[in-house]
Amino acid sequence: MAQEARIDVETTWNQTEEAFSVEKAAEFAGQLPPGPWFGTAAGPARADGREPKYTLPLRSARPYRREVALGEAAVYLADGHDELVRPFIFADGFNYGRSDLPGLFAHFNAPYPGGSSGFLDQLLTAGIDVVLVGFEERHTYIQANAGVVISAVQEVIRRREGKAPLIVGGVSMGGIITRYALAEMEDKEQDHETGTYLSWDSPHNGAWIPLVLQQMAYFFESLPAEPGKVKEAELIRSPAAQQLLYAWVPDAKYEGPVATSSELRTQFLHELRELGQFPRRPRKLGVANGTGTGTGRDLPPGGEVFEYQVPLVVYARANFQPDGGARKPIGEMRAAGQVRRGFTSYVPGLDGAPGGTLDSFGKIAGALGATIPEAYKFSCFVPSVSAVALDYDPAEWDVDPYEKVEGADEKSALDEFKCDGENTVHSQVTKPLVDWIVERIVH
Repeated sequence: MAQEARIDVETTWNQTEEAFSVEKAAEFAGQLPPGPWFGTAAGPARADGREPKYTLPLRSARPYRREVALGEAAVYLADGHDELVRPFIFADGFNYGRSDLPGLFAHFNAPYPGGSSGFLDQLLTAGIDVVLVGFEERHTYIQANAGVVISAVQEVIRRREGKAPLIVGGVSMGGIITRYALAEMEDKEQDHETGTYLSWDSPHNGAWIPLVLQQMAYFFESLPAEPGKVKEAELIRSPAAQQLLYAWVPDAKYEGPVATSSELRTQFLHELRELGQFPRRPRKLGVANGTGTGTGRDLPPGGEVFEYQVPLVVYARANFQPDGGARKPIGEMRAAGQVRRGFTSYVPGLDGAPGGTLDSFGKIAGALGATIPEAYKFSCFVPSVSAVALDYDPAEWDVDPYEKVEGADEKSALDEFKCDGENTVHSQVTKPLVDWIVERIVH
């Protein structure tokens, strides 16, 4: 039995700093960039991007926890099609607020090294209709947005000409939402008419955001700020984050287990098990932005990433996640007399693991005004062992994150998967991944 992954916090108070720095700390907080940490801003849509043939408002097929989720589908018809004929439903992923469907199309259709045309243009030219599904609240419960996907599937079937099987999937959490939706439809004996399921760097067994950065988000949002500002930890405390993350903390003072700290994740994993984990009928494909060779990034476990201070006003230090061990330091925060020091035990050193990356350390260092080495800005977000749905416990993480997964199809819940040639940015479009997908869903 593996030791329980947990976090501990030392909380102290410095009255001298408090008397001097409360007003200055509030001034510092007011200068922090607006909006939640860990969200990714959509890039501007390309001026020459395709316009959808039409859009469809979507309403969840059923409530979840009394919430009826809303969304929208943007329909791009393939060359020569006047109606949906070979639909590919592709769902948006983890972020804060409403989906940006033009931005999603632009991201997945942007030119990439070695490609002759954008990924979605290749599908449209080959006769595959693209239906992008977005959500009114990307940060709400996965099960709630799965209801939106069910509605999308039913509406696409209703509008489709002919009987071509659907292709259904998504990027990041969108792959988890569609996985849940198709499995639920099978459980309720609703015919989803889906021949292929596809996930793009989806955290099937959990995603990773460094615990020290989660702590910082809570800590710095506690400083006085102007009314109405979206707080730094809004995304990290959201239902989606709680359900998605392998390790999560509810506030900067929390001490205890981190893999089972949220009832929402425990419940979500239970519901997936009840539904059989994955839909049974479709062929299940997946791609990972991380390598499959076991080669990660050279980020020293436990090493200092950045340090920032304004004497007697604010101090922040972040370390890379130590690899296991008991009571290992992960960082420190000080402001307005409050002092927090974090320690973890038996948490794997995931920052440098093979996987799709996010610039989490870079973004938070930038928000605070700290200097950070260029090589330290990006760290693992979706470990390859998670993206390829390797067989291990998603709460205990009884797996080596550096395990070589290439050629390990028999250990995966997916029928086939493809890893990138290097550890690329989460959801990045690359030639190896596009070529592999096109070969399997076009021909």
